[in-house]
Amino acid sequence: MQGPAQTPQTDTAYPRTERTVPTRSAERASYDKEFVHAILDEAYVCHLGFVRDGAPVVLPTLYARVGERLYVHGSTGSRPLRAAGQADPGLPVCLTVTHVDGLVLARSAFHHSINYRSVVVHGVAYDVTDPQEKREALDALVDHVVAGRSADSRPANKKELAATAVIRLDLHEVSAKLRTGGVNDEPEDLALPHWAGVVPVRPTYGAPLPDPDLAPGTALPGYLRTL
Repeated sequence: MQGPAQTPQTDTAYPRTERTVPTRSAERASYDKEFVHAILDEAYVCHLGFVRDGAPVVLPTLYARVGERLYVHGSTGSRPLRAAGQADPGLPVCLTVTHVDGLVLARSAFHHSINYRSVVVHGVAYDVTDPQEKREALDALVDHVVAGRSADSRPANKKELAATAVIRLDLHEVSAKLRTGGVNDEPEDLALPHWAGVVPVRPTYGAPLPDPDLAPGTALPGYLRTL
């Protein structure tokens, strides 16, 4: 069976394929690796889509990027992660990551929008069975959420490792898409008496709340003070 038509992958860009070229607003798409990596590295929750018993399923979960590979975390009891280990050759998936950067409020309801950055990854996920790769992947997942945390916590023991599943997904069939800028109202609507503009959206972190059972004298780590 012939795969989707694609352009060659380069050191700086992912190939364009039938699945990664948008059918709408294609000019907003990007295949630049540096741009894709920046979007992936700024978030830590993805949505993993797959087909189960003939029906689509989408699950939110943690992930981390290591080079040109994504690692996705889950329980060994999770159906998609079990399927990734049982299927040959793996589990076909679609993984998405999205940042909302602004609410675009137009004079007309039709032209309301959001400013965003998103990445869509198509591919086949595989269960990570090599013990060393699995430990490194789990460290990467912890450090992706809070940099430096894996070295400041107890590593998983054998029982915990046995209860934890990790799947890997290579970055090959990938695209980013974004919208920036302001309102795109119709010229005849510009005089309408409705406020229009952009409301920026930015993620923030609150002050860390210590656990009530924290050992006496345990100081707040530097990586949390600078988070």
